[in-house]
Amino acid sequence: MYTTLYFKIKRFDGENEWFQDYELAYEKGKTILWVLTTIREQLDPTLVFTSACRHAICGSCAVRINDNAFLVCKTSLDEVLETFQTNRLTFEPLNNFEVIKDLAVAWEPKMEKMEQVKPWLIPSEEGSLEEGFIQSEEDYHEIAAPTDCILCGVCASECNQLAVNDGTYLDPFILNRAYRFAVDSRDGAPEEHIRPVLENELWKCLHCMQCVTKCPKGIPLTDQIAYLRQETIKLGELNNQGAKHAFAFHDDVKKKGRLNEVMLPIKTDGLVNTAMRKVPFALRMIRKGKINPFHIPKEVEGIKGVRELYKFAQEVSEK
Repeated sequence: MYTTLYFKIKRFDGENEWFQDYELAYEKGKTILWVLTTIREQLDPTLVFTSACRHAICGSCAVRINDNAFLVCKTSLDEVLETFQTNRLTFEPLNNFEVIKDLAVAWEPKMEKMEQVKPWLIPSEEGSLEEGFIQSEEDYHEIAAPTDCILCGVCASECNQLAVNDGTYLDPFILNRAYRFAVDSRDGAPEEHIRPVLENELWKCLHCMQCVTKCPKGIPLTDQIAYLRQETIKLGELNNQGAKHAFAFHDDVKKKGRLNEVMLPIKTDGLVNTAMRKVPFALRMIRKGKINPFHIPKEVEGIKGVRELYKFAQEVSEK
């Protein structure tokens, strides 16, 4: 095991940014929060980071370590050293946030975005202030996991869509909030939580799974996004690129058991848009042998079994 640990921490004073080096003697059984606290208390009192509870409840201590976001109060130093196989760790503030100073980030812009999905209960008519709003244990379990979100920002930092988006796509923890109230049995207006999500590019999730794999609470964010998409379809929102793309997948696989890659962009974007935006890319794919424009997919072997799966899924969804 290492005897000395080397840390490179990204600093920011409001105008300038730089990396600063620190060294600490290794101690067994510590957390990453211990590292930051020790550096601030023993080496550099000017280092700025945020933390409070030390028990993975407040969510305030998330930072990036070697380009991966962690909630540092619950992250074992030993596990990080083993994961990266090095005694040299680089600390940086979360991605996709405005940095205030050093490792501290601003949450105000995110909270303003969250207000769009009305992250509060809109009471149904099946209760009252006097008698309360009764909820079964089964219904409670529907909201238990999403309610575990502590707004640490790890999912937002790891989200690849946020990294390239123009700011309209909602952070994964905001999608979680929309889901949490949309499925609450005591809520009387789930559509008011869902429509703002659709209007902010719900279908642009890249399915990178980083929000799920890095969430310190294990919240199934991608399942929630799938649910929100399904609900927009039930609301009749079919005339958008995401829904068209989903139905193109659905219909192709049900019909032949595989995708028709030549027709997929046309079904998704329409003939005119495809010709204007994607023909140059398609031509490059053809030249590289990635697409055969004359290929007409045939039914896969076992297509009857595929269709039986579709039928079964339909029956389950109707129950």
